[in-house]
Amino acid sequence: MKVLLHICCGVCASSVVERLMCEGYTVTGYFYGPNIHPHDEYDRRLDAARAVAREMRFDLIEGKYDRERWFEAVKGAENAPEGGKRCEICFRLRLEAAYRQMRKNMFDRFTTTLTVSPLKDAVLVNRLGREIGGDKFIIADFKKKEGCKRAVELSREMGLYRQDYCGCVYSQEEAIRSRERRSRENGNADRA
Repeated sequence: MKVLLHICCGVCASSVVERLMCEGYTVTGYFYGPNIHPHDEYDRRLDAARAVAREMRFDLIEGKYDRERWFEAVKGAENAPEGGKRCEICFRLRLEAAYRQMRKNMFDRFTTTLTVSPLKDAVLVNRLGREIGGDKFIIADFKKKEGCKRAVELSREMGLYRQDYCGCVYSQEEAIRSRERRSRENGNADRA
């Protein structure tokens, strides 16, 4: 069965592709991340996805980097907390694009790497996937069976770039604030 796998980054793709191939699927990746900010971050993640595709020998379709469409979609949800309404909009946007690619290229099914992250709500992602694609969407929680741990192992083996935030400018800002907060706390702990 031919499956189109929406890919958010190379790290997440590694263990998901491995699992899908072990389950007998013929995988084609679809890298689509209009949310990724800034552009050089997008390039690093795309390069990592390309490296995984070469290493694991699967085809990779590269979606359009359409930041304007993403900003338009999340307008009004900019201040939503990480994991909230903005993320739901973002997941839907990317899954809709994957569904269109699946239909255009006549794949049997589609799914996403999004559920391999322990920070992503697999129930939400799977609900959106089913709303968009019905039974064409493969419901999965790829973080289970140590999927996230395996992704980290494979990314180390392949020497992949590993990001420290989800991708959008808002999650980047939140990651920067968290690093600064930890730095201040560590500085205070050193003085104690």
